[in-house]
Amino acid sequence: MLKGISPLIQPDLLKILAEMGHGDEIVIGDANFPAASLGKRCIRCDGHKVCDILVAILSLFPLDTFVENPVTLMKVVPGSIEGEPPIWNDFKKVIEEYEPGKKIGFVERFDFYERSRNAYATIQTGETALYACIILKK
Repeated sequence: MLKGISPLIQPDLLKILAEMGHGDEIVIGDANFPAASLGKRCIRCDGHKVCDILVAILSLFPLDTFVENPVTLMKVVPGSIEGEPPIWNDFKKVIEEYEPGKKIGFVERFDFYERSRNAYATIQTGETALYACIILKK
């Protein structure tokens, strides 16, 4: 047990966050995201929500200041849902709280998967909200 570190940041995840360097990316995936098959290193956070993991990570993790969009979301596939996924508002609030002014970029579904293959690590959560996957660039 460490003081000041969320208990959601289990030892393997803490090690990964510490190992990551400038420009490395980490993916937080929802329950349907193929984290194990796409990621080089997959951390399981079953039973936890993406926003809870996002808060825990951003309390320790600086976002890249040298890129326009250090946060990336998967674009909605046309016809899959109407409007913007509700969880995106939650993402925006968390990002603004921990990294004010940081912009969010959007990429097509298969481009998101390709970026995930190249990410330093992926996190598999138990999140059931639609389009609840996010990439963070350190």
